[in-house]
Amino acid sequence: LTEDEDIQRMLRGSLLRKIKSRRGPRERLFRLQEDGATICFEGRFGRARSQQSFSVMNIEGVREGHQSEGLRKYGADFPERHCFTLVFKGKRKNLDLAARGEEDARHWVQGLTKLMGRLQAMSQPEKLDQYPFWIHGVLQRADRNKDNKMSFREVKSMLRMINIDMDDVYAYKLFKECDRSGDERLEGRELEEFCRRLLRRPELEELFGRYSGEDRVLSAEELRDFLRDQGEDASLRQACAVIRTYELNEKARQQDLMMLDGFMMYLLSAAGDILNQEHTRVHQDMSQPLCHYFISSSHNTYLTRNQIGGTSSTEAYVRALMAGCRCVELDCWEGSDGEPIVYHGHTLTSKILFRDVIESIRDYAFKQSPYPVILSLENHCGLEQQATMARHMKAILGDMLLTQPLEGQDPHDLPSPEQLKGKVLVKGKKLPEPWHEPCGVTSLPDPEEEEEEEEEEEEKLQERSSRQVRDSPRAMVLGDHGVLAKDASQVAPELSAVVVYCQAVPFPGLPHALRHPRPCEMSSFSERKARKLIKQAG
Repeated sequence: LTEDEDIQRMLRGSLLRKIKSRRGPRERLFRLQEDGATICFEGRFGRARSQQSFSVMNIEGVREGHQSEGLRKYGADFPERHCFTLVFKGKRKNLDLAARGEEDARHWVQGLTKLMGRLQAMSQPEKLDQYPFWIHGVLQRADRNKDNKMSFREVKSMLRMINIDMDDVYAYKLFKECDRSGDERLEGRELEEFCRRLLRRPELEELFGRYSGEDRVLSAEELRDFLRDQGEDASLRQACAVIRTYELNEKARQQDLMMLDGFMMYLLSAAGDILNQEHTRVHQDMSQPLCHYFISSSHNTYLTRNQIGGTSSTEAYVRALMAGCRCVELDCWEGSDGEPIVYHGHTLTSKILFRDVIESIRDYAFKQSPYPVILSLENHCGLEQQATMARHMKAILGDMLLTQPLEGQDPHDLPSPEQLKGKVLVKGKKLPEPWHEPCGVTSLPDPEEEEEEEEEEEEKLQERSSRQVRDSPRAMVLGDHGVLAKDASQVAPELSAVVVYCQAVPFPGLPHALRHPRPCEMSSFSERKARKLIKQAG
């Protein structure tokens, strides 16, 4: 890829602005390193400047334009075509960037996409071939005084760069064991030995020794025995195939022998994974009624941290959907200017607009999976803002939103995930049809009430046992939980109309539910209630 125009621009580096607040962001030089897998830029720790880096392998995706909460909030001063967002794997925050020009931004977006694809397609041996170049680049950056030696402080800096969170005591023990010269510096072979020890897996070495015997080399027969002990129906031919695929030493490979490194390569590859690789794709029958499946669901989806004072973010919905989640929760409350908001009511969590959440769901609902997404609405809004919620969902989701039962569908059965591909379903309260109230509005029992009452009871028990301080401001705020906004126990016809297959109702009890099955109705249980039902009528 070094001849590629996008990669060449990244290797030369570009001045990019890191956007994370309304304060004027400072330009920093971002540059791709020679290893083709590491991006370096100048960062700050307090007042001190330091060189920071991240691996392309840790990037989950690249978004063009104002496609993140951060850029929508703070990026208005920068043209959309100059902006892009790096989304990282795990819990690391997004990196929102603005280039000087559209061309620069395009080079980085296209270049990163190519590198990510290339790295993803690499086999384990190819990744291992890349390792010396990568580690060499890291060592050069960690060597602050450029003396080609590493103090323990520089070694700790190196560990941070490669995302190894190691206990200082253990790290220093390894450092001392490798410091043959005793001068508190590692160089040459000492450094090589330190890096090699970082990669050690003692439990795999012990396993290898158990099967290979004194010569520390696995024959094809010994590997076959190992595979059979793991419950695999392995033949000698299959064992030889594993050796030819994963053994790194050419001479050993030619003699159908496996060394420790090859054994580790195999066990740490997809083929050595405990997960059946066929199960990484949909392998089940997806034509059964919706209620025949466990549904990957998220509670308080909007929160990025704790439930009391954490940050609410549309990015939390993006991450949940990209992780394969098919049911997300929206706690909807009255907002200012007639706009409903989403947050954890009566707590110190921050608030986000309902409209922004629906836009994020529209953009990411079906990127990871084609199967239906359920929006579980916990509604605390009055009639006017409920109608606004319905308008936003219709306008933003368009044809994705299911507003009518599927044509030709038996009303006694729920449709299947296969039939509902690409559809968004709303879970909420449904008015009886036709409703008889003169103003087109009726009060319905709250299906969450029973659950909330039980949860409150459990919370009180926990509070007593942990002797929490009753008069703290936070406890007083929590004490108000469950109070609804004006008219929130009523349902607006507009909102009722978008509830089709997931009608929230109070649980009528098992005998009644079994005698009068209504597949479109669903109930929520507290864990205590669920355990009680299992015990009484499992």
